[in-house]
Amino acid sequence: MFIDEAQIWVKAGDGGNGCVSFRREKYVPKGGPNGGDGGRGGNIYFQAVENLGTLMDFAGKHHWQAQKGRPGSGNNKHGANGQDLIIDVPPGTLIYDSELGLLLKDLNAVAMKVRICRGGRGGKGNKAFATPTNQTPRHAEPGKKGQERNIRLELKLIADVGLVGMPNAGKSTLISRCSAARPKIADYPFTTIEPVLGIVELSDFRRFVMADIPGLIEGAHNGAGLGYEFLKHIERTRIIVHILDIMPTVGSDPAANYQTIRNELEQYSKALAQKEEIIVANKIDLDPDGKIVEELRKKLNRNVCSISAVTGEGVRELSESLWQKVKESKELKGKIKNSH
Repeated sequence: MFIDEAQIWVKAGDGGNGCVSFRREKYVPKGGPNGGDGGRGGNIYFQAVENLGTLMDFAGKHHWQAQKGRPGSGNNKHGANGQDLIIDVPPGTLIYDSELGLLLKDLNAVAMKVRICRGGRGGKGNKAFATPTNQTPRHAEPGKKGQERNIRLELKLIADVGLVGMPNAGKSTLISRCSAARPKIADYPFTTIEPVLGIVELSDFRRFVMADIPGLIEGAHNGAGLGYEFLKHIERTRIIVHILDIMPTVGSDPAANYQTIRNELEQYSKALAQKEEIIVANKIDLDPDGKIVEELRKKLNRNVCSISAVTGEGVRELSESLWQKVKESKELKGKIKNSH
């Protein structure tokens, strides 16, 4: 099950109470106070880990609490600190404070870690309150409460390449041909009802991540079909691959279908619409003389790659081209980062 949003409550551990105690050894007169401090409560951390791809772990568990600090004890013994709670999430998880509507952190890379709630400080024991004028203090400090928050988690998949297009355009067939991903494939619309990630592996240990996004239809940015729920997952992709069915079963025009999807992307996000795009004409096995693809190029006045995801024709060439563009995008991002 793919889950990309979750609401949870998190609480750091409370600090342990300080101790009121006095030395009582047989041969130590006027021993004085020796109450130890309480331990610190555990912190709450979120950490992005590589092997997770969904927020499913939060579907049945909505309360997450770190360990409390132990109270201090006599003989100046400090209470044990509470154990920190580290919550694993997939890379690409955004952490919001639900009550403030504030983005706390975007864990957009593996191994990123952030403290969300600070554990309470332990209370001081009566030893800490001894003074020349008050040599036998009979009070200690209670531990401080740990922070707590209502958290909203939102996952935006991180992929190098995002596949978009009308339902049944052949996106799932393409990703299954390029990678080990095995999405559901059938001859009816909306067979893909959740995003699918696949790793495309090429020679010389080259690889990139491809995401198959459920098919878009007109009005997707307003919630029509399945598209709106998943449009956010292509916001992080470096390159958009727009798959066009050159012979749609519903008899629609591939060029008009292209414009429909482009409009939905622009309505959803201007930044998304400005991403680099590769147009791919699929099912060329049904167009042996290439006339349909040539007509499509003229209508769009754009370069159009041609493949058959079923037979594999043109898929290797497309993968190589995508790899090159992903590489160039990463190098450009690295230069911009270094210049700052």
